[in-house]
Amino acid sequence: MRSLVESPNLYAKIAGLSYLLIIVLGASGYLFIREPLFVSGDAAATASNILQAESIWRLSITGDVLMHALDIPVMIILFFLLKQVNKPLAIASVAFNLVQTSVLVANKLLLLAPLFLLQSADYVAAYDSAQLQAQVMLLVRLHDYGFGLGLIFFGFACIGYGLLMFHSGYLPKFLGVLMLIAGASYLINSLALLAMPSLTVFPILLFAVLGELTLALWLIVKGVDTEKWQQAVGR
Repeated sequence: MRSLVESPNLYAKIAGLSYLLIIVLGASGYLFIREPLFVSGDAAATASNILQAESIWRLSITGDVLMHALDIPVMIILFFLLKQVNKPLAIASVAFNLVQTSVLVANKLLLLAPLFLLQSADYVAAYDSAQLQAQVMLLVRLHDYGFGLGLIFFGFACIGYGLLMFHSGYLPKFLGVLMLIAGASYLINSLALLAMPSLTVFPILLFAVLGELTLALWLIVKGVDTEKWQQAVGR
């Protein structure tokens, strides 16, 4: 297989396709599977919905794990595409990204726990229904906060990637600007969730989706400017 130096756009397409799958899997699992099952202020209804939709609940968790697995090739390829610009910043960006992925993978356990609570005879015998339902609601809410916590690190990663793209010369500057905005959006949303949960800023993540989707499609369709890339790597 050709090396990244010889064929950067082949690897750019792999990163772009992986990134696009990450976006699709993440949006599907949260917006179309888990969120409709969550009933705010009604622990009994939420627990009942999860129990009745066990198969698709597990499917959403599986999709999330696959999403995080796809983070790895994206991180590796972005590092090799961008390290020529500023290697320490590229390393820092990937490190932030890796922490984010690690936090979110561990966070999936909070989504599996409700199934154990609701289906295990030991837990059913030890707690009454209201207590079990309250614990399920708590676990789901903790997952939301764990997700927000992980995205703080991803916000810093996006800002790092954005700076590298902006100064690369072989990727358009507007991609760098969009990723800087995406990173700022993640930071604002997550810090607000932790510090001021009553403040609703979730719609700001639409800017993040726009930036990441644009990057994924650009990598698939356009890739990098090969001539400028070769100049950057000294070929």
